[in-house]
Amino acid sequence: MFNFIIDLFFPKVCSGCRAVLMTNETVLCTNCRHELPLTQYYLDSNNEAVKKFYGKIETEHVSAFIYFIKKGIVQELIHNLKYKGHEEIGTVLGNWYVEDLKELKLDTPFDAVIPVPLHPRKFKERGYNQVTTFGKALAEGLKIPYNGSILYRKKYSKTQSKKNLLGRSENIENIFDAISTEENHNKHFLIVDDVLTTGATLEACSRALLKIPGTKISIVCMAMANS
Repeated sequence: MFNFIIDLFFPKVCSGCRAVLMTNETVLCTNCRHELPLTQYYLDSNNEAVKKFYGKIETEHVSAFIYFIKKGIVQELIHNLKYKGHEEIGTVLGNWYVEDLKELKLDTPFDAVIPVPLHPRKFKERGYNQVTTFGKALAEGLKIPYNGSILYRKKYSKTQSKKNLLGRSENIENIFDAISTEENHNKHFLIVDDVLTTGATLEACSRALLKIPGTKISIVCMAMANS
């Protein structure tokens, strides 16, 4: 009865279009789910996400679930996830995409999911890492560990969104590091992030992890934007 009253006065709304959700809908309404621009990158080993890292780092797999289109459903989703505390969005997207990732035919399977970390100051400001729920959903679905401590950010930096490629590369270099213990050797790490733009942040994260002997890198993002 209490939940009924809450829903009556404060109905749950779609995180994509703000329409009131039906009782069988979660986070996204049925229409928005059908309208999500899926990339299908997991089917193409030479997709546009992979090309972001050509000549920079060696990767086993790179993909993104959906296209990031400004002033659309995906921008609204990422905004609500990143700035409004709607972490359940990451869970829904992760649970959806993991079913595709299970179909991958890789030479070596993923050993652990690694989120792009926030600096402790940024974490305190926001209160959460926006990629945590996405990463945990992937880890649970793939039946592998989620490790939020092996990779860490050494320096606090402001948002990269308004910087050009050169500015981002200069600003992001050497701000990540990884804990290299023997148990972390010879692992295939799946790095997860929210939106893939230039790839500078993910390249820096990968370089930090590649200092660990025997490391292999794969990257999965919720969305792919035009840089």
